[in-house]
Amino acid sequence: MKDAEDRPTLTANHWGTGLIETEGGKLARVKGHPDDPSPSPINGNVASSLNGEARILRPAVRKGWLDARAGKLSKERGKDDFVEMEWGEVIDLIAGELTRVRTKFGNEAIFGGSYGWSSAGRFHHSQSQLKRFLNSQGGFVNTYGNYSYMAGMVIMPHVVGDFRWCMQNATRLSNIAKHSDLVVMFGGMAERNGQVSDGGVSRHKLGVGLKACAEAGVKFISVTPYRSDAMDDLGAEWLAPNPGSDVALMMGVAQTLVEEGLHDKSFLDRYCVGFEQFEAYLGGKTDGTVKSADWAEKQCGLPAERIRALARQIAQNRTMITCAIALQRADYGEQPVWMTAVLGAMVGQIGLPGGGFGIGYAMNGSVGVMGRPFSPAALPQGENPVSFVLPVAMVTEMLMKPGEPFDFDGTTATFPDIRLVWWAGGNPFHHHQDLNLLREAFQRPETIIVSEVNWTATARHADIVLPSAASPERTDFAAGKWDNGVVPMPACIAPPGEIRTEFDVYAAIAAKMGNEHAFTEGRDEAGWLRHLWDKTRTAADDAGLALPDWDAFISGDIQVLPDPMEDHVFLADFRADPVAHPLQTPSGLIEIFSEVIDGFGYDDCAGHPTWYPPRDVARGKQATFPLYLISGQPATRLHSQLDNGDYSLSRKVAGREAVMIHPSDAEARGISDGDIVELFNDRGRCFAGAKVTDAIKRGCVFLPTGAWYDPDFTAPQDRDRHGNPNVLTHDARTSRLGQGPASHSALIELARFEGEAPEITVHQRPIFIAGR
Repeated sequence: MKDAEDRPTLTANHWGTGLIETEGGKLARVKGHPDDPSPSPINGNVASSLNGEARILRPAVRKGWLDARAGKLSKERGKDDFVEMEWGEVIDLIAGELTRVRTKFGNEAIFGGSYGWSSAGRFHHSQSQLKRFLNSQGGFVNTYGNYSYMAGMVIMPHVVGDFRWCMQNATRLSNIAKHSDLVVMFGGMAERNGQVSDGGVSRHKLGVGLKACAEAGVKFISVTPYRSDAMDDLGAEWLAPNPGSDVALMMGVAQTLVEEGLHDKSFLDRYCVGFEQFEAYLGGKTDGTVKSADWAEKQCGLPAERIRALARQIAQNRTMITCAIALQRADYGEQPVWMTAVLGAMVGQIGLPGGGFGIGYAMNGSVGVMGRPFSPAALPQGENPVSFVLPVAMVTEMLMKPGEPFDFDGTTATFPDIRLVWWAGGNPFHHHQDLNLLREAFQRPETIIVSEVNWTATARHADIVLPSAASPERTDFAAGKWDNGVVPMPACIAPPGEIRTEFDVYAAIAAKMGNEHAFTEGRDEAGWLRHLWDKTRTAADDAGLALPDWDAFISGDIQVLPDPMEDHVFLADFRADPVAHPLQTPSGLIEIFSEVIDGFGYDDCAGHPTWYPPRDVARGKQATFPLYLISGQPATRLHSQLDNGDYSLSRKVAGREAVMIHPSDAEARGISDGDIVELFNDRGRCFAGAKVTDAIKRGCVFLPTGAWYDPDFTAPQDRDRHGNPNVLTHDARTSRLGQGPASHSALIELARFEGEAPEITVHQRPIFIAGR
C-alpha cells in the first residue's frame, strides 16, 4: 500500500488534467485523468523534465555581467559562464538595477517580455505575476497580440469582428456532424494542436467531435502540404498545394464560382460590402490578371480542373470552410484569413447550420468544441502607466532600432530605447524568427532577467536567472479560456534546491524597494488563492451555478460546468437580422472591401484580399534553396516546454528533432531514414534527424518547432546542433497592417551530414564558476 504522500494528486497543464504520482516525496509520473476521452501523452514529459539535469535550482548571475559592472571586459550573452548566488544578494542586485534604470531612463526603458504558456493556474501565471509586479513599480513596455495568430487578430476586426470572439463563437462540431455535407480545411485541422488550450483543457473532445462528424457521413478535404494535418479517422481527401499559395487557390475557386454563376448574389448584397471591388480584381479588371483556375494552378500546383471541381463541390453541398491559423503565420498572412471569410460569403451559407466558415479550428482543444458559462477570476495585473505597446513579434527590431518609426494597423509609432528586459514564462529563442539575428539583438540591453524552470536557451542568454517553482510544486486552480472545467491544483511536492514561487520573489523585491503592499495588497499566496476563488464562486452564483468552498474544492475533483453554446452556429443571429445583430465592423456587415484598410495605403495589404507571392519565391531564391520549410506545432510537447522530457526525447531521431522529408527528395540527396541531416539557407543552419515519409509533399520538409536552441559557435553560421527551425526563418513581418510573424515562408536546402555530429548540450546545465 502506498503512503498518503504517494497517492495520486490532481493537477492541470495547458495540455490537460492529470494525476500526479509521487514516490518517496519525489515526482514520479503524471497520468491522464480517467474522465478524459483522449488524455495527452505530453504529460509524459513532466516528471522527467522537472527532475532533469537542466532544472534551475539556484539563482545565477552571468559572469560577464558582473565583470562589466566592475569595469572588466566581458563575454557576450549566450557564450558565458554563470555564478550561483544567494537569494538575498540577487534580490539586492535586481532592486538596485530596477531603481537605476527607472531613475536614469524612465520606465519606458523596461521591457516586460513575458510571453508564453508557463502555467495553467489562475494565480501562479508567469505573465500576470511579472506584469503585476512591473506595474506596481511604475510600469513597463508591454506587448500586444501573440505569435500564434497576430495577423488574424488584426485583420478580422476590419472584416467580421474580434478574432477571439470569432473563435469562441465558431460553429460547433456537433452541429457540423448533424448538418454538414462537406468540410474543406485549408491548412488541415491537426489533432496534435488540439492537445493544448489557453489556460488548460479539462477533457480532450476535439478528436471525438471530428470522428463523430466522419461517422455521420461528413466528407473532409484537407488542403495542406502535410497529410498528418488531418486525422486518419476522417478519411479526408488530401490536396497538397505549394506552401503559401492558399490565397491563390481560394481565388481560383472564387473566380470559378463567378464564372459559373455559383456565387450567392443575394447574400452578398444583403450581408456584405465591397464585393464589386473584389470581383473586379478577380476578373483582372484592376491589374490585368484574371484569377482563374488556370492561373491558380501556376501558383499552387494543383490541377486547374480539380480547382474548378472544388468550387462546384463547395457550392453544391452544405459546406463548412475552415482556415488553420498556421496559414496566417506566413508572408502576407492576413490574406488567407480574409479570403476564407470572403469565400464563405460568396457561397452564402454563413449563419446556416453546418455551413459558412470558421477560423482556428484545432488551434487549441476548445474551438468549436466547448465553452464556459462565466469567467473565473485571475490575478489582476494592475494599471500600466507606460502607454507604449509593442506588436509582440517585433522584439528584434525594437532592441536593434531604438528611436526608429514603424507602422501598425493604421498607426505609426517609434521604438523605445530598452535598457532592461525581464522575461518570464516564455522562450523567445524558440518562438521568435531568425535566431541568429535575435541573438545579436539580445546583446543590446544592459540587463536581462529571466524567471524560468529549466535552463532554456533564453535563460542561457540572460544576466540574472531566477529559478521558478513548477505547477506540481505550488497550489493553484485552472480554468481554461474557453474550457468548461475548473480544476484544483494542490501542491504535491516541495520545490527542490532553492527554488521559490514567482510571487514570493516579486514580493521580496517589492519589499526591498519599499512598496510591497502595491504588489501583495497585504495577502500571501494562500490569501490570494482564497480571494480569487471567492470571486470565482461569486461569478458562478451570478450565472446560476454553485461551486464548493475552497477547502472542499482544492481536495476534490474537476468541477464540470454546463456548456452554454451546444450546437451553436456562427453568425446565425446576424443572418437572421443583420440590422438587429450587426457585426463589429465599421459597416456592421462583412467587409469584403475595407475602406479603412484601403485608406492606410499599405503596399503589402490592400483594401480587399490580394495575392502576394511569398517573398523568397518572388526573389528567386528557389534556385538555390529549393525546399519549402514548414515548421508546425510538435505532437510531443507544447511549443518548447519540457523539451528535455522523456516523451519529447522519445520521438527524436539520432538525438535531434525529426525532419519529415519525401522519399523522392531524400533519394535525390542520398538520405536514408534515421540519417543526421543539415538544413541550411542564407540565414542559418541546423542539424536534424531524417524521417522519410510520403506524408509530406514533395519539395517540402516539416521540422516541428520547439527543439531547444543549441548553437555551436565553432561551426558555420553558429549552426544549431538540435533542430530549431527558427535559425532558418526570416524576421520580416506578415505586413505593415498586422506585423505578425511569418515563419512559414522559408526556403532551404538539406543535405546528409558526413562525419560525427557534435553532442547536444542544451539539455545540460551551463558551466558554473565559483565567486566573481
